[in-house]
This record gives sequence, C-alpha cells and structure tokens, in this order.
Amino acid sequence: MILNIGVLASTKATDLQAVIDAIQAKQLNSKISVVVSNKKDAYALERAKKHNIEAVFINSKDKEREDFDREVNDVLEKYDVDLILAIGYMRILSGWFVNKWKNKIMNIHPSLLPAFAGGMDKDVHTEVLKAGVKETGCTLHFVTEEVDSGPIIMQKKVDVAENETIESLKAKVQKAEQEVIVKALKLYDEGKMKVEGSKVVISE
Repeated sequence: MILNIGVLASTKATDLQAVIDAIQAKQLNSKISVVVSNKKDAYALERAKKHNIEAVFINSKDKEREDFDREVNDVLEKYDVDLILAIGYMRILSGWFVNKWKNKIMNIHPSLLPAFAGGMDKDVHTEVLKAGVKETGCTLHFVTEEVDSGPIIMQKKVDVAENETIESLKAKVQKAEQEVIVKALKLYDEGKMKVEGSKVVISE
C-alpha cells in the first residue's frame, strides 16, 4: 500500500521538494497526489506541476473558514488522500476540518514548540533572534484546534550562531524540517507511529 499524501501550502513549500526527492529516490513508499493552495501565485503549485502532481488553487476570499475547508476537503477526498502535510500553510484550520482529519494532519513549525508558537515563517526566526536564544529548531506535530499545540511527532535542534541573520537561520531550520518530515513520513507509513492522548509514541 502506497501512502497517499495531500499537501496544503501557501508559500514556496521548499520542504515539499525534499519529500518529492525522497519519493523519487525510493526512500519513501508514498505518493503526493495533490497540492492545494489558497494563494494563486504560490510557488508550491508551480513546484507540484513540475513534478506532475495535481496542483489546485482554491480562492479563500470572502469565504467562511469552514466553507473554504469543506472545499479543500472535497479535493483531498477526490484524490483519496490518507495523510495531509501542511507546509508553510498560512491558514488556521477550522474545527470541523481538524476533527474530520484527526491525527492525519501533520504541520511543520519553525521553532522548538511550545517556544515561539503562533507565528509563521520569518516572523518566528525574527523573534528567535530577538530573544537571543542559543538554539532553536523545528517541530513536526499533528494539528489540533488549538494552534501549534497538537501532539509533537518529532523535533530537531539547530544552533543559533553569533552572527546569525533571519535568512541564514531560516536555511538551517528548513534543512532540519526536511530531515524531520521525511523521517516521520517513513515511520508513519510503516505503522510505527501512534497517538496516545496528547503524545505521539514512535516504535523504531
């Protein structure tokens, strides 16, 4: 059985490339069936098309959150998606959607949660540098109704250098994100991951 993945993205979805590469290199027994974006010009859609992955733009303008999410859900169901990967997805998911896909939505966040929760992309790295912490990283977690608070699947630390910039830190964290996502997808596909209460238990 091939794990059928649907991706939600609003940005370049740089991490998506790592998953595509891992699938092509036969490191993952998975398939990305569709990439859905709420931004028409998101490079994530272009990236999908380049690799013959279905790319779908859904306009979120003037729509209630749940109505929009129901449209997204229809697309995911059309492509028989087993697992959703949110990569740089700049939207908060509705309670309806989260419950419908309970423990089947993975989100990557560019910090070591619960630290620096709530922000997105460069905003998080800006806060990290402002705080003067010596290490940060990334967190892959299952999505729940409370933002950035779902069961943590995996984290990876990254050192913050003395002369770190937002761009250099982002590059470091993205590399960690890509390693974490590929590793977690493999474990999920192999049935070595389960959610018990608010914790994710991984059996190697």
